[in-house]
Amino acid sequence: MTLTKSKYYFEALDNYPYSLPDCLEALNYALSYDPEDADSLCLMGRIYSEMLTDYEKAKMYFEEAMQYNVANLNTPLHYIKCLLDNEDLDEAEKLINYALKIKGIDKARILIQKSQLFEIRLEYKKALEPLKEAEKYSYNQAMIDFVRSRAKFIKSKMAKSKKKKVKK
Repeated sequence: MTLTKSKYYFEALDNYPYSLPDCLEALNYALSYDPEDADSLCLMGRIYSEMLTDYEKAKMYFEEAMQYNVANLNTPLHYIKCLLDNEDLDEAEKLINYALKIKGIDKARILIQKSQLFEIRLEYKKALEPLKEAEKYSYNQAMIDFVRSRAKFIKSKMAKSKKKKVKK
């Protein structure tokens, strides 16, 4: 990472998501210095996914970022979210399984996304399993509280779906 490129990348990151014009300007400078920088490409993917909801364009940036650095710790987390939001569930599942093998990745967050994948598929019982595992990889109270609240939420959905089945 060159000093100039990192300056612009960090400037872009600092402006995201509060000042998108400044973020994009800095990001374009960063990519002009190094068009193969996975972190800059990932941030561009996040802009298209999270701000503009242009998932296909976002996927293009995320795929490019993964191509240039398959061990990047930032890209899979945001790419999985994009895939889940776009209902590309099979792709998300493959990426989750791959991401869990990356050394140093935040496994708790990836496992939470795995739980969301099952939740989207209405497989509530399966959605609880990754949360139990995520709790093992949670290293602060806030994350443990979040994981437990997700489990409680999913259990509440299970109870509602059981009541509907009983009424029918």
